[in-house]
Amino acid sequence: MTQQAEPDAISDGTTADGAPEESPGASRQAAHEDGFGAAFCASMATLCVEAALAGTIAVLTLLHREHDGLPGNTLVIVAAVLVAALLTVLISGFVTAAAVMPTLALARRAARRAGRPEGPLWVLGAVTAVSAVVVAVFGGVVALGSLSLAPPLTYLLWWAALTVGLLPGALIARVAARRVRGGSSARTARRVARDGGLAWLVVAALGAGAYGTGLVSVYEPPRLEKSDLAGMWSDGRGGKVELAPGGVATAHGLDNFVWDGMGKDRATDCDGSGTWTVVKDGGTVQGISLRIAPCELSRDWSVSGTEKEPRIFHEIGKPGSGKRYVLRKVVKHDKGEK
Repeated sequence: MTQQAEPDAISDGTTADGAPEESPGASRQAAHEDGFGAAFCASMATLCVEAALAGTIAVLTLLHREHDGLPGNTLVIVAAVLVAALLTVLISGFVTAAAVMPTLALARRAARRAGRPEGPLWVLGAVTAVSAVVVAVFGGVVALGSLSLAPPLTYLLWWAALTVGLLPGALIARVAARRVRGGSSARTARRVARDGGLAWLVVAALGAGAYGTGLVSVYEPPRLEKSDLAGMWSDGRGGKVELAPGGVATAHGLDNFVWDGMGKDRATDCDGSGTWTVVKDGGTVQGISLRIAPCELSRDWSVSGTEKEPRIFHEIGKPGSGKRYVLRKVVKHDKGEK
């Protein structure tokens, strides 16, 4: 006697509507089959590696050039490195979301419309287009804030730098996404982080070796005496101050920056006589203190440059603005010297 199947009975491996039953692993793979997550992580890893390499090369280069000095507190250095690392991760995520992922979407859509397979050249074209849009938007915002346009070459340099910076992340993100869509395990982000870490170690080791062997030296402010500071100093635009060995200072058209109450320093000509003294720290000359009573000029100037070409300067504007008023010493050559 045969047993008839019940109408509501469901065979193994099928659902009520007759479709095959999906396993949890298959559903998870289907949820990520577009490769968005893998592409996002790969792009972030690439941008972080780029930032680490660029930052290390910049620090190694700036050590040789003129700077205000390195922090002596180890805790300050460690804290600065940790903050920089955190900012790098956050910024890489923002750039990935705002620029890299739209680039991949634009490249994919353009390739489909053209009826051709998506390739690296489509990504390159999309990167240049997205970079142009970003430069136009941010350039416009900056222009509105300053009420002036930058030179055209500046926008071109911004566009080129942004294109070069985004291209590696976009290409590697595309590879990660394609691997996921192809069903293979995507470990692109780990490989980028590993290879990028090795590249960073090589760059750091080469830089440390160059400075450690004396092939390249760290910049140090010139070691000057009071006699070296005496003489004529000029800003190159007609402003001068003569520092006499006895401590008398005479200004001729020297710029005196006065706070105008609107958030800016307004430069006025300073003419007259006053005094100057050497500013020392631990027996080392750090600069001069200049006082010109007729124009109410009272400034401390720091020493910079080199022993052959010394300079003195003071900051203008808000603290940390980076703007300086610089004077260079006028060197008088002998008539017989060529």
